[in-house]
Amino acid sequence: MVEDIRFPIGALFFILGAIISVYGLITNGSAIYMRSLGSNINIWTGLGMLLFGSWFLFMAFSKKKVKKEN
Repeated sequence: MVEDIRFPIGALFFILGAIISVYGLITNGSAIYMRSLGSNINIWTGLGMLLFGSWFLFMAFSKKKVKKEN
């Protein structure tokens, strides 16, 4: 079996992106975002990580099957 690095990387970014996005949604409207000019940077970063992780997971599951020839 050929090991593929795309699945663990995609899963890691997807899970961390979900955690950061949920944290951003919970703390929405808080005073902690005044330093970032009022922009909720946790939501945007989390969504970017979710998108990146989803792309890696898509690529891992849609790879072509390689036949071994003996």
